[in-house]
Amino acid sequence: MPRCWRHFMRLSRGLYLENMMKFDSSRAWKEATAAISANREVVFALAGVFFLLPGLAIALLFPSPEPTAGMDNEAAMAMVSEYYGTILPFVIPMVLFQAAGTLALLTLLTDRTGPTVGEAIRMGVKSILPYFLAQIVLGLGVGLIGGLVLAVGMATGSQAMTAIGGTIVFMLLIYAMVKTSLVAPVIAVEGERNPIAALRRSWRLVSGNTARIAVFYLLVLAVFLVVMLVATSVVGIVVALLAGAEAVELAGAVVSSAINAVLALYMVAIIAATHRQ
Repeated sequence: MPRCWRHFMRLSRGLYLENMMKFDSSRAWKEATAAISANREVVFALAGVFFLLPGLAIALLFPSPEPTAGMDNEAAMAMVSEYYGTILPFVIPMVLFQAAGTLALLTLLTDRTGPTVGEAIRMGVKSILPYFLAQIVLGLGVGLIGGLVLAVGMATGSQAMTAIGGTIVFMLLIYAMVKTSLVAPVIAVEGERNPIAALRRSWRLVSGNTARIAVFYLLVLAVFLVVMLVATSVVGIVVALLAGAEAVELAGAVVSSAINAVLALYMVAIIAATHRQ
């Protein structure tokens, strides 16, 4: 009986420390950059295949429509809906392809057995189904709750209440995304194949550090957004002067796709480092 009690106390202490451990963003960033530097040839090549090329293909084949002068909100919404309806059959396979790349990169960056690139890709492909199902469950949950909140706001007939409802839904979406941001490493690294269990595991791991992790993610995204805006602007000006306006769109697509690929790579490494903590 005393031995069972000691084991129970050790388990309880371990779970308590796991939930109360403070997230160190500086450590996560250092570990992420170190992991990328140690495997830069392989991970940048994979990022190019899984993130750069699909993003560039979508940008070149399906450029975003530009609103015309005097277009009202309804016409603009119709244009956007038609655009996304057109590209949806191509976006879904791309998302699955990029999910496989994300899971493969997580395997390469975290598996200490040193898997080959082919082994990492195969493991990533095997993990797509539970990862995709987890995202569907998450989307259904957020969509159901968000839809109810918006319906209540719209039922009041007040634009202010509708706006408040939209804000609540947006905050709920951000919160859910942060809480479930470790689903990919839970599946790829821990080997969890149950999508519900993976969501619960990620939710529990993030608990106690949600705000810290959210701020860290937002800072990284903000930095890359600034870099993208500056880079695309500078490249656009230079290309417009040297090659004319027709080449600006191509150059902008290449630059933005490249930066998006690097961002995706760093976010994968950051999520791996966050999961490790």
